[in-house]
This record gives sequence, structure tokens and C-alpha cells, in this order.
Amino acid sequence: MLLLADYWVHDLSPHIVKFTDKIALHWYGLSYVLGFYLCYLALRYLARQGRSEISEAALPDFITYTALFGAVLGGRIGFMLFYNFDVLLSQPWRIFQIWDGGMASHGGILGVAIFLFWYAKKNRLSWTGIGDTLVAGAPLGILTGRIANFINGELFGRVTSVPWAVKFPTEVTSEDFLQRYAVIHHESFPVNDALKHSPEILEFYTRVLGSADKFTALLNPRHPSQLYEAAGEGLFLFLLLFWLRLKKPNLPNGVLTGIFFTTYAVIRIALEGVREPDAPYLAGLTRGQFYSTFMIVIGLAFIVWGYSQRKKQSTT
Repeated sequence: MLLLADYWVHDLSPHIVKFTDKIALHWYGLSYVLGFYLCYLALRYLARQGRSEISEAALPDFITYTALFGAVLGGRIGFMLFYNFDVLLSQPWRIFQIWDGGMASHGGILGVAIFLFWYAKKNRLSWTGIGDTLVAGAPLGILTGRIANFINGELFGRVTSVPWAVKFPTEVTSEDFLQRYAVIHHESFPVNDALKHSPEILEFYTRVLGSADKFTALLNPRHPSQLYEAAGEGLFLFLLLFWLRLKKPNLPNGVLTGIFFTTYAVIRIALEGVREPDAPYLAGLTRGQFYSTFMIVIGLAFIVWGYSQRKKQSTT
């Protein structure tokens, strides 16, 4: 690991094992598998405690189909629609190139919601009931996904001077970095689009400049916002919802789903303040903040609907 001015320079490899230039096992892929498995374990525990709308026997298939048709497909389509729409129009086949990266959490959540609606109708279950069950374990997938984002050196935070800041070599393509290099060295900085990962970038520009220090000195120390999101959107949200599912079994159907939507959105909006925007602003907000505002409205609607249904049932 490289260290400069007390800031760690990110040099983690995205590969667990690399067989060839095109064939490798990635931490990002493992994070999805691990996230779904942890979710399965959490829901299995709830089923054994009588706190699940899905039986233990049905859980393996339920988690598998939710993962594939909800989270993965929805996350990929959401990324192309919300963040890469121009590419979707010009090269629509790239929606299937999941190995190139690019998943949107908002798209994944929407995809899961649509899949659950179909699943509930097919199996004659309560849509909001199975939603309340799933959200009690789903944040574990967000947790592992955000950790994978950190390992990949992507979706990093804004510039900061906090002691735990990290320098991400993957910032080399940012306009700010290129301008600072030009001012210091009075020449253009060579940008190699084929380089995607921190170790490759460090090696390449160390050769170009003749010294790792010359390159890392130009990097900005940044918030490791991926880890903040892992803790907030992942771990904290899981502990909150899992506890509510166990200790508050009489909550009306839909309320826990509403709490998930609103709490996730509030945390996401807050943490976007320390995350480097990865797309142009919308209505003065980052993309994450903009889409999260709709989640708050949806979440409040679930909560109001749940309690209104409970009140309607109690008066009939």
C-alpha cells in the first residue's frame, strides 16, 4: 500500500483471481452473491421465528428470482435509464454488458418492487406483506455492494482533509485533475481510457512520470463515501428494519416497506453531500438526491396506506 502525507492511496484490485485479461473473478460479483446469501439467512431466521410471509421452504427460490429479475435486472436497467441514457439510445445492446459495471440502487429497488408485485399475484400473497419481509434483510445486499464499490475505487467522495481521507487514482479522468496537472507541469496529462482500476493506473502513471510520488501528489484526498453508505444505507438500515420486524410484529402491512423507502432516501440524500456527483445535476440536486425525493413520497404513501387499512378493518 502506498502512503503519502498520511493519506492512504487506494490500490486495491477489483479481482479476487485473474486468469486472463478478460477472465477473472471479481469482488463486485462476489458482493452480489454474498449479499443475497446474507439476506437469505436473515429471512430464514425470520421464518423460523414466525415473522415472515414467505415460508422457509420457499425462500431459496424466492431469493434467487428476486435477485435475478428484481435487483440485477432492475439495477442494470435503472443505471442505463437514469445515468447512461445517451449510451442506451446509441448502443442499446450494452444494457446486457453487466460485466462492464454500472448498477443503480434506485433501479434495483424499483425492479424488486415490480417483481414482488408479480410474485404476490402469482402466489396469492400480500404484496405489502412480502415486501415487509424482504426489506428486513435487503439492506445486507446494499452493505456488500457498497463495500465492493470501495474495493473498485468507484463512486468515491468529495475532496476533504479528514484524517481518514483516501486518495483514489481513478479520479484521473476528472476535469479538475487534468487542469491541476496542466497548471503544475505546463503540459497535457496522458489519459489512457483502457485503464480502469487503481493498481493499473498507479503502475501506468508511475512509469509516465518516473515516480509514484509525482502522481499521487496530484490526487485529492477524498471521503471514502462508499463506506459511509455501507454503514448507513446498509448496516444501520438492516439493524433498524430487522429489529422492527422481530419486535413489532403488529405493524400494518406496508409500514415496514414505507420505513425502508423513507429511511433509505433520507440517508442517501444526506450522504450525497459528501459523495462526488457521478452525473449532471437535476433541479439543483445530485441524481441520487433527486431520485430519493420520490422514494420519500412513495415511502410515506406506504405508511399512510398501511395504517389506513388497519383503521378501515377495525371499523368494519
